[in-house]
Amino acid sequence: MQIVNHSIPGKKSEKEITFSFNDKFLKAREGQTVAAALMANGIKKFGISRKLQQPRGLFCANGRCCSCFLTVNGLNHVLGCITLVEEGMKVSSNDADPDVRRKANGD
Repeated sequence: MQIVNHSIPGKKSEKEITFSFNDKFLKAREGQTVAAALMANGIKKFGISRKLQQPRGLFCANGRCCSCFLTVNGLNHVLGCITLVEEGMKVSSNDADPDVRRKANGD
């Protein structure tokens, strides 16, 4: 269910775009956040919490809680609730800590 016409923001864009989530192609509307696009496609589980191994998904919807962390175009720990979906975007579940150990300067 989506609000198509609202008295304050006006009419929403009807332009459809395509993005992928865990290598599955999905459709979204231009101007949607990644989290809203996933929810509109019936996806409520965005990943697994690393400590308790429980499902994570949309919780606060305003960028405060870190429950909607996703990997977007190879960048780990992106907040899906405040990131707008783009054509061809590659999104995947973020089920682990990012790899911060890199070889730099001979280390």
